[in-house]
Amino acid sequence: MLIYSGFNQSNSHYSKDDSAGTILGDKASQSHLMANSNGVEGLHVWSSPEGGCKIDIGKQIFCNRSLNMKNILAVGFDMDYTLAQYKPETFESLAYEGTIRKLVYDLGYPPELLEWTFDPKYMVRGLVLDKKRGNILKMDRHKYVKVAYHGFRELSKEDKVGTYGNTLIRDSFDEPDYALIDTLFSLAEAYLFAQLVDYKDNNPGKVPEGADYSHMYKDVRAAVDLCHRDGTLKQMVAKDPKRYINEDTSIVPMFKMLRASGRSTFLVTNSLWDYTNIVMNFLCASHALDGSLSCNFDWLQYFDVVVTGSAKPGFFHEENRANIFEVEPESGMLLNTDNGTPMPQVGSTSPEVLLKGLNKSCRVFQGGNVAHLHKLLSIESSSQVLYVGDHIYGDILRSKKVLGWRTMLVVPELEREVKLLWELRDMRKQLRLLRNERDLVEDQIHHLKWSLKFESFRDDEKQKMISALGELESQRDQARLAHQQAQRECHQKVEELHFSIRLIFHKIWGQLMKTGYQNSRFAHQVERFACLYTSQVSNLSLYSPDKYYRPSEDFMPHEFHILPL
Repeated sequence: MLIYSGFNQSNSHYSKDDSAGTILGDKASQSHLMANSNGVEGLHVWSSPEGGCKIDIGKQIFCNRSLNMKNILAVGFDMDYTLAQYKPETFESLAYEGTIRKLVYDLGYPPELLEWTFDPKYMVRGLVLDKKRGNILKMDRHKYVKVAYHGFRELSKEDKVGTYGNTLIRDSFDEPDYALIDTLFSLAEAYLFAQLVDYKDNNPGKVPEGADYSHMYKDVRAAVDLCHRDGTLKQMVAKDPKRYINEDTSIVPMFKMLRASGRSTFLVTNSLWDYTNIVMNFLCASHALDGSLSCNFDWLQYFDVVVTGSAKPGFFHEENRANIFEVEPESGMLLNTDNGTPMPQVGSTSPEVLLKGLNKSCRVFQGGNVAHLHKLLSIESSSQVLYVGDHIYGDILRSKKVLGWRTMLVVPELEREVKLLWELRDMRKQLRLLRNERDLVEDQIHHLKWSLKFESFRDDEKQKMISALGELESQRDQARLAHQQAQRECHQKVEELHFSIRLIFHKIWGQLMKTGYQNSRFAHQVERFACLYTSQVSNLSLYSPDKYYRPSEDFMPHEFHILPL
């Protein structure tokens, strides 16, 4: 039996340990019981609102809009890339290779593509593909293009400005001419598109006739869809989940914590039941002594409702008329329902005949819409729901903008980036002070020059001002040299960090959350639509389930930059 200990609900503020980059926990830390890997009950400790344990900077939850968890009655999760974090070196490579085969064998591309390889570290989220021109772009929050590549060739500043900066009407950079790379699953297709652009430029006669850049992107998308429809990817994952999915031992304690706190939990995924059961069983089930994994339905105990085949983002629209079917877990059979209420099957007077014997604390469905979900969970206000997902459009934007759900975005790339940002925080402060000093001197020089040019002074006053101007120009030169030296030291610091802790910003695209001194387009979307954001979904287990999240005044990754790019 799960035993849950109470905790102090009166304190809701927190403090920061600047030396370690952690949020400090309450002196009276709170705990609940969980089952460890050997099936033995053990203590799981989280930090209460005041804290009790230190939380690593890379695992902190960052807050854009205040969120009091006491007001949250239901917490929902996406599965793919949220609960299940896929390994890019295996899963994305598998997707890449499957897409290549479809291009060659189904869409008529040359066999030499089969020799291509995939670099899972090259592309990042937040990029935009220009389908017509074959360009890959990184832009800031105002949709100004800051970094641009044609295939793998960087565009010069002149080409970049000539293409994207000299128009009377600002481009929206949206579909159908552009593709947004907002999911980790899209990185492989973006890399393949860049390869095809280079291949077409160097081998114009080898691509299918009439295949311009836009057509090639359409073929890549068609090949990806073929991989999904024939089950190629998911069959491989199902055979060996451990090869493709990261294990996270904190997921089950997180579920237990949330359910022990009295909240409902639900899962809404676009994956169908057979695949969902395999993945969730891998994430939640105990392993035998030999490391083998038996497939069962024990993981359902951590949820009240599971919705598979949800077809997000359409699921979030109540006017979506999709039927909702109940899934019989043992057989995968779909049973008709009346808006979620069991219906008698033909030839039977009992609607529950096929579901007897199963754990009825959780019901599994396929399809439907958010109105069905609200009814099943007895949700009266959308603000009582916190939904955790990885897709800025499919999960976060729709659920926030259409429904008013509270949202948490999972950004795995954040963990390594914030660690580097934290290591460089003192250097950043120094650079900012030097830059401010330099700007102040330059303003004073400008003011003196303006006065000398347009105002009348006696000769002695004019001479003093000329002398002062010379001193200020000397100060400006010194400030400029100091600022440049500090920048060089900062670059050196980055290189040292690269070798010592293997962390560095992306060599091509720079900081995930920044483009130059502006927020990147991706950071802008995170700030607008994600109430909370963090690197892993299980980071929730490090905090009290009744925590009051507030924006930090000290450190927010989307507001923090070191070097322009």
